[in-house]
Amino acid sequence: MSDRQSFILINDRIRSNAVEALRTAPAGYIVTLAPRTRSNDQNAMFHAICGDIAKSGHKFAGKARSAKVWKVLLISAHAAATNEGNEVVPGLEGEFVNIRESSALMSVKRAASLITYCLAYCDTNQIPLTETTAGGHFDSYEPRGEAA
Repeated sequence: MSDRQSFILINDRIRSNAVEALRTAPAGYIVTLAPRTRSNDQNAMFHAICGDIAKSGHKFAGKARSAKVWKVLLISAHAAATNEGNEVVPGLEGEFVNIRESSALMSVKRAASLITYCLAYCDTNQIPLTETTAGGHFDSYEPRGEAA
């Protein structure tokens, strides 16, 4: 048995493999059952959207922002829009810090909701999704105002 194993429970055979691994695991091992976290494709698409917004020059609070800043802004806004809540606290040096959820720990369903929120934001603000489209994240895409 390797030191670490993961099983995505998609059928009875894999479920049996997981049970056998549990049955033969050495004393002191830890078992965790959890929903899948976001996929690599969802992660890539979300980062492409953040890059598209940054490259568009779209401004927030009076100036264009980097993709890293858009990531923080979008995750925070999505949490507020879906009633997950946000907490802004004074930081260790007196700065303000938004305590927000981690996109890396999002479930597949939660990440899909975040991406849907981001796409709606881009559509509402007429932000073209060039990198998102070029990266193959859409089977087909018609930028706003263009016919096929």
